[in-house]
Amino acid sequence: MMDRLDERIYHKPVMVREVLEFVTECTRSVVVDCTLGDGGHSYAILDNTQDTFVLGIDIDDEAVAVAGKRLNPVFGGRFHPSKGDYRELNLHLARVGIPRVSGILIDLGVSSRQLDQAHRGFSYWAEAPLDMRMNPQSTTTAKDIVAYSSEEELERILREYGEERYSRQIAKAIVEHRDKHPIETTTELVQIIQNAIPSRVRYRRLHPARKTFQALRIAVNDELSRLDAALRRCFSLLEAGGVLMVITYHSLEDRIAKRVFRELEAMGPGLVRTKKVIRPSEAEVADNPRARSGKLRVIQRRDVGGKGNHDQERGVEL
Repeated sequence: MMDRLDERIYHKPVMVREVLEFVTECTRSVVVDCTLGDGGHSYAILDNTQDTFVLGIDIDDEAVAVAGKRLNPVFGGRFHPSKGDYRELNLHLARVGIPRVSGILIDLGVSSRQLDQAHRGFSYWAEAPLDMRMNPQSTTTAKDIVAYSSEEELERILREYGEERYSRQIAKAIVEHRDKHPIETTTELVQIIQNAIPSRVRYRRLHPARKTFQALRIAVNDELSRLDAALRRCFSLLEAGGVLMVITYHSLEDRIAKRVFRELEAMGPGLVRTKKVIRPSEAEVADNPRARSGKLRVIQRRDVGGKGNHDQERGVEL
């Protein structure tokens, strides 16, 4: 298993034990880690299996480089990192000549490395340019959205993607401020948000800018518009008995995953293995607070003929 030094250097993956339960319950020949990050989940999968091959995908060049440098010397030919968008998984598999896979993991969180590198602009705790791009080659930044979106569009982004109660007030404050001075840094935006919301909610346990930053990150990286189709495409690439595992961190993602999984099950080819969503244990949250909002959902592709093993389902229907 990963040593303590690895845990200090690299992003700490969420719900590794729970993911491994589904990966190791039967022989998995090829597993795809669709959101590779620093390679934490991939490392655990490779370290706890003997013959599994892992294809790791990430849109972030640095993530691909870090994971490759970390895993290739240890696991040799059993790991292959690939730069790109997991929503085009069929193209990644075609490049390496793999028609179907036995396991797919999608962790929709932002890695600690991205959050902790101030210059990436993901964090509301440190001053940095308003960037938030997971793919540094993409053209749109958070600064662009803040600078050029109409007040109505900003309000919609904050309301829909951040579920921000004060979306209208914050959008209005952003537009009023940018008319006088460009908004270029995270700290400038945080100050605008704090001034826009009622004083009674400024100093609660959760940071007042949390939902706005989440909304902008989702908008910058187009995280939700194609999630439905991506989940269906990934599921279609599973072999019989294969599992699709999705870890979400906010209700928007989770609702999409829950709905898609239910529809796939109702149509026949899918068996939802997590009738009750799996959450991190109290011990994991205490050790890694960033795991707090994680939710794991799993769907399995039934054997040919539509038969599934309902005895393997986890939990009960909500």
